[in-house]
Amino acid sequence: MKAIFKKPYLYWFIAIFILYLIVNLLVSGFYDTIPLIIVNAKTVSWFKLSISLVLSLAIGFFVAVNLIYIYMIYKQRKTCKAGMTTTSLGTLGGLITGFCPVCITGLFPLILGFLGISFSLASLPFQGIEIQFGVLLLLVFSYKMIEKEVEYS
Repeated sequence: MKAIFKKPYLYWFIAIFILYLIVNLLVSGFYDTIPLIIVNAKTVSWFKLSISLVLSLAIGFFVAVNLIYIYMIYKQRKTCKAGMTTTSLGTLGGLITGFCPVCITGLFPLILGFLGISFSLASLPFQGIEIQFGVLLLLVFSYKMIEKEVEYS
């Protein structure tokens, strides 16, 4: 992982991380929720919100790391299949849950809404945090798979 935090990959890491967070913010509509959180501060579960935000940042971190590793492997071998699928699924899963699965619509409920199916991540036992945790585990698994490929190259 040391190679990622050296130039020029450090710049790419920062750019991908920030771009992922911006896309996540825009897709999830969390920017509309921020004023509501401030207004309803007494009723907000700050514990769940902070866990959700930390998980979103961790997902963004691993998305950036995995994408840089995939690029490094591709640059060496001109092919990379090891972690592309799991990284893609993890990225999509992170965008599905957004920053706060309870506060926003997210991508998945929005797609289901177009199909006429009413669904909210708030109806899950941990209000969607379990989805974020699963996405993070998927990205960590992908990271481990890709890291082995980089080491053997």
